[in-house]
Order: sequence, then C-alpha cells, then structure tokens
Amino acid sequence: MSRPIEIRTVADLERTARSLALHFKARTVVVVGSQGILVGWPGAPVTMCMSPEIDAYPANARAWEAAQDDDLAEASEEISVIFGEGSHFHTAHGFYIDGVDDRTARLPPSWPSRAVVREVRGHGTATVTVVALGPEDLIVSVIRHLGLMTPSDLLQRRPQAARSVPGRRTARRPALASPRG
Repeated sequence: MSRPIEIRTVADLERTARSLALHFKARTVVVVGSQGILVGWPGAPVTMCMSPEIDAYPANARAWEAAQDDDLAEASEEISVIFGEGSHFHTAHGFYIDGVDDRTARLPPSWPSRAVVREVRGHGTATVTVVALGPEDLIVSVIRHLGLMTPSDLLQRRPQAARSVPGRRTARRPALASPRG
C-alpha cells in the first residue's frame, strides 16, 4: 500500500513557527530545508511542497542550549523528540519538524543578505519572525543535499559575469519583498 503524498502548506509553516517559538521562547525561527519555499512563495507549486517535514530551528538555539542544566542539551535533539517523526505533534498535525541547527546546511556566509522573511502571529499577541533561505541559496542547498552536484561543479556552471561578454549589459534583479501575514 502506498503512502499518501504529503503536501506542506503555509498553515504548517506557521504552526511550526509558533510551536518552536513557544517551546524555546524564541522570537525568530529559521527554516533551512526545502519547505522554506513557503516563506517567500506561499503559492508555490504543489510539487515543491511535497514533504513529510519542515526543517527548522529557533534562532536562539545556542542560548537555549547554554541555559540548560544538561551540558549535552541540543536544541535539534529537543525538536526531534518533541516535534519529530513519530511524536505526538506528528500524529496530531500530520507532519513533523526535523530538528536541525545552524550547521545542518552548509551555507555561504552571505546567505542572510538574500534571506526571505515572513511575520507569523504567535501565541497571544506575540509575533514570530520566520527566516528562510532565499531562492538561490535554497536551490543550491537542495542540489548539494541530493548529491546532484559538488560545490566545484556549481562554481563551474554558474553564469559568467556580464563583463566577460563585450557589449552585453545585465539588469539588476529587483529585491524580493518581504511577505507579511
């Protein structure tokens, strides 16, 4: 018997943000996996939203870990136990949060300058900021994660700079607007 196709939605993304923010007393949640597409493109094609999980962590994970009595406490492990595959959260909501951290995806140091942001209504009157990889970094991260290309392959295949083609001019791409809602 085949498993049903699992489609993540903006509502799932918002539930993830609220749940992690409440548990870790965080104001910001970072989404590093493919479902980060929902942050900047809420109406993304269904084929891009097919996943049983959302890879996320609270931005204050390191501070949370330092404040714990257990020297071995890791926020990513806490996420996996409370919100991960097979958890009560998974059973109740039909998806799980994969416990990751700021070292899970190997990202360029400049990724925050291309990040997309979404404000989510938290519990009560709180607002949670969700930060995700910008489209360029998300695509490269997924390609690398799937093993389709190595970092050197990616560098070799990136488009040549406009200066390498005499007489050719390139327009700057407009900045992505930060979605609200």
